[in-house]
Amino acid sequence: MERIGIFGAGTWGLALARMLYNNGHEVTVWSSDPAKAETLSRVRAVDRLPNMVLPEGIRFTGDIAEGCRAADIAVLAVASVYIRETARRMAPHLDSDSIAVIVAKGIEADTLMTLSEVVRSEAGERVRIVALSGPTHAEEVAVDLPSTIVAASRDPSAAEKVQQVFSCSVMRTYTNSDILGVELCGALKNIIALATGMSAGLGYGDNTKAALITRGLAEIERLGRKMGCRPETFRGLAGMGDLIVTATSSHSRNNNCGRLIGQGLSVQEAVKEVGMVVEGIHAIPAAIALADKYGVEMPIIRAVDGIVNHDRSPKETVAYLMGRDYKTELM
Repeated sequence: MERIGIFGAGTWGLALARMLYNNGHEVTVWSSDPAKAETLSRVRAVDRLPNMVLPEGIRFTGDIAEGCRAADIAVLAVASVYIRETARRMAPHLDSDSIAVIVAKGIEADTLMTLSEVVRSEAGERVRIVALSGPTHAEEVAVDLPSTIVAASRDPSAAEKVQQVFSCSVMRTYTNSDILGVELCGALKNIIALATGMSAGLGYGDNTKAALITRGLAEIERLGRKMGCRPETFRGLAGMGDLIVTATSSHSRNNNCGRLIGQGLSVQEAVKEVGMVVEGIHAIPAAIALADKYGVEMPIIRAVDGIVNHDRSPKETVAYLMGRDYKTELM
């Protein structure tokens, strides 16, 4: 049995808390809102996961120091834009041999750091860091539907420890040493999911969706190779697997947000309608900056940037993409 702290009481953090508790671990969940922690402790349910009941043995707290003291493994499950602040608050309370597991997906826009690099900059070298990523919607993990995920770290023993802890009858966990590739996939696939959602909102079909997923993955891999990532990562669960589920599922907030934009809502209206953080929106500036820095062509991601940040028409953007110069499919 391990002592696990979940930092973030959103749907993904709570689904993991339930799974880990049912797998025999001691689980404490921290919320930045003490009132929410108190409510969860009392009602043991959340509206966004209506079929999930949180076991009585899971503890909730609004005190971040208490959450850290109760954890040998600290799971950062807040949205990517809150990772730095949360890591900074956690850092003084983490033990020297703690493992920090990052389940958020994103790249910090102003520094171009991955989330593991952000946590490292706040917590220091004493904390071992693992990125956990893959095709795992909270709505399905919360009701024990079989899923797979990847524990990525430059520290093999930390990755293997997380693999053991997170593996159970409903979750198969793999390891990967290419943490940069895994994190890059996790951040950029959300932008491609915005694109597939927009195409659906415009009334386009499965052919368009398949093209966006396939060529979107080519863009992500093109950038990743320039950054020194392993090509196998992009064909694995954190790459192809997570992109497929995020770009096609009705559970995907990025896909749903894109669909609403394609139907004519403004970006602000679509985000409000989704009602949760849309990570793909936040990932766009960093993706564009990385494409410029490494001189990589990323037409789909640039097209989404044009629609989201420069008020370009989705329909006209599709026409532009279809009319680009002819190229080979091979990299």
